[in-house]
Amino acid sequence: MLRRWLLALMARIGLITSGCCCFLLLFYLLGCKPSSHSKHPSLLWPGGATSKEGYLALLQEREDSHRHYISSLMKQIAELKVALEERTQQLQESLEKAKSKGILPQVRWKYINAMHCVLQEFFRSQLKQAEVSSGVELPNEYALIPFDTFTLQTVYQLETGLTKHPAERPARRDRRDELIGTVETALHVLNGPQQQADDTRRKHTYSPSDFIQGLSRTERTRGTVYELMFKGDGPQNFAQLVLFRPFGPLMKVKSDGVNTHGIIINIIVPLSGRVDAFKQFMSNFRDVCIQQDGRVHLTVVYFGRDQINQVKAVETRFRSFTLIQMNEEFSRGRGLDVGARAWRQRQNVLLFFCDVDIHFTPDFLTSCRLNAEAGKKVYYPVLFSQYNPSIIYSNHTHMPSIKQQLVIKNENGFWRDFGFGMTCQYRSDFINVGGFDRSIRGWGLEDVHLYRKYLHSKLMVVRAPSRGLFHLWHEKSCADELPPDKYKMCMQTKAMSEASHGQLGALFFKQEIALHLNSHKPSKEI
Repeated sequence: MLRRWLLALMARIGLITSGCCCFLLLFYLLGCKPSSHSKHPSLLWPGGATSKEGYLALLQEREDSHRHYISSLMKQIAELKVALEERTQQLQESLEKAKSKGILPQVRWKYINAMHCVLQEFFRSQLKQAEVSSGVELPNEYALIPFDTFTLQTVYQLETGLTKHPAERPARRDRRDELIGTVETALHVLNGPQQQADDTRRKHTYSPSDFIQGLSRTERTRGTVYELMFKGDGPQNFAQLVLFRPFGPLMKVKSDGVNTHGIIINIIVPLSGRVDAFKQFMSNFRDVCIQQDGRVHLTVVYFGRDQINQVKAVETRFRSFTLIQMNEEFSRGRGLDVGARAWRQRQNVLLFFCDVDIHFTPDFLTSCRLNAEAGKKVYYPVLFSQYNPSIIYSNHTHMPSIKQQLVIKNENGFWRDFGFGMTCQYRSDFINVGGFDRSIRGWGLEDVHLYRKYLHSKLMVVRAPSRGLFHLWHEKSCADELPPDKYKMCMQTKAMSEASHGQLGALFFKQEIALHLNSHKPSKEI
């Protein structure tokens, strides 16, 4: 009752919204809190006096005390109101004098500095809460925000929008300006005096031609993070920058030199039969890993005995090669798990889980090394899956070479965003997260289960389309003994891998299209 009366009274004098009033009201409410040393223990503890007269006397005493307290507060509020009006008048006169002299008062600069500190603190809180320096625990694979990959000319994206183009020059000008501005900011950081002082070994000034590629993704409530890679002084040296735009100016997160010279990649391939596909894989392996990279170990886990001698006969000319034979039913997860755990060297090796139908470039191996970091992040590239060449090139006289076929275009293939089998991660992270589910047999699901383990961990999952990783088309057969869920997944993958929607439609309506074309042929004159 007394509280409501006080609020009404304060509202009448026009100070209900003032900071001083709020402070005084809080002070009053705290003053109303019963003291632990109360003179009336009967109200706090059982066994005291509880007569009607005692309660009335206590209430009267409290009423008188509150009236005196309110009177004191009213006097203080009145004095504060007068002081506030005087201070407002002084500030107004100060601003008028500064305006006439063309200068700003000192209090203005203090205000600006205070606002600057507030903004800086806000931006840092945005950066701290965003998934930039470390991963966050996610409920499932649908909650992860994938990265876009971009170069100076092209953006490789999963969210294709209306264009449905997996790779394109940004149509929106603001998107182009955003990416160009990001690269310019990164160059300014790399060539700045602070960076020169930190890296005295650098021999050249960075330019746009040194930019390799970048990754970007936006958290709608936080901002946009950019990870940019530049060429260094040597073929195995790179500069990697992380920038963050918290819906405002970019903030430098880190600028580290990355030397990938000592990072060995252990490529693990599970295999059963398919010798011709293995020969094709080894042709790409020799070109990329042996002749160009030279920092790769190959582990092949072979299931069964059939054709094992033919696999052994494939000339590797490469000492860092391990062949593990498993006399049991094929299981991709089991093979990758065995291959990962078979590493006996002390070095915490970087693993690349691969398939025999995969074609990769040297640029992909660089991305593998830069986007995976032990104890911090794992790399789950989205590969470009090739359509059936016999459908794509049905009108060609000669079938193009593999390298000529691997062009990222709508009619050539699609981003295999539903697949999580190709991944780069350090062996220590793979062991710590629990590895593959060894109970899964045959085809499918083992990669999804491992992917979800990382999503549920504190590691950052880098999910981005890779312009150097391709899945070569091959005839897919879905075994009858597969359980219904796996069989359905297998058939869906088979349907998606044949051709684009338009190409399948042209095949389905081939007869009708032919009739239409024939009916519109010009008739020959007699």
